[in-house]
Amino acid sequence: MTSDPRFRVPLVVVTSVLIHTAVTSQLRIGDTSPDLLILLPVTAGMVAGRSIGAAMGFGTGMALDLFLTSPFGLSALVYCLLGYLVGAFQGGLVAVSPSVTALAALAASAVGVLLYAASSAVLGQPVAVDRLVTVVGLVSVVNALASPLALRVTRWALVDRSRSRVMA
Repeated sequence: MTSDPRFRVPLVVVTSVLIHTAVTSQLRIGDTSPDLLILLPVTAGMVAGRSIGAAMGFGTGMALDLFLTSPFGLSALVYCLLGYLVGAFQGGLVAVSPSVTALAALAASAVGVLLYAASSAVLGQPVAVDRLVTVVGLVSVVNALASPLALRVTRWALVDRSRSRVMA
């Protein structure tokens, strides 16, 4: 049963959201906390392409939106777009080297934070523009450092070892 990606993907998403809401959201640097959940659609896009990246982003965002006070679906929209964009532009970055993968995670995390801020502003939500550089920097650096572990977990969740292929 645990060799089936249909079981592993929801397990990874739910576990990641619970860890995010219980642990990482409590870790503060300045007045900012890291957002490791952005890594799920980013690494899914890297491993499996744009459609799987978008699906992982949507599922992760919907699960996260259950715990946020922002408009419901905002995280799902942003994470879905981010997973799609990373999958569209990944071009085999995962196979190049861990440092290139970390740089790609850093850049994608920065884009994700900026996309979330822009989407919030469009929907009339308050955006702390003065803190945006700090948030982008913290989230990007932490996610670049965490990207090897996130990539390993995402591969475990998505690759069907019995058929030697990525979940479609």
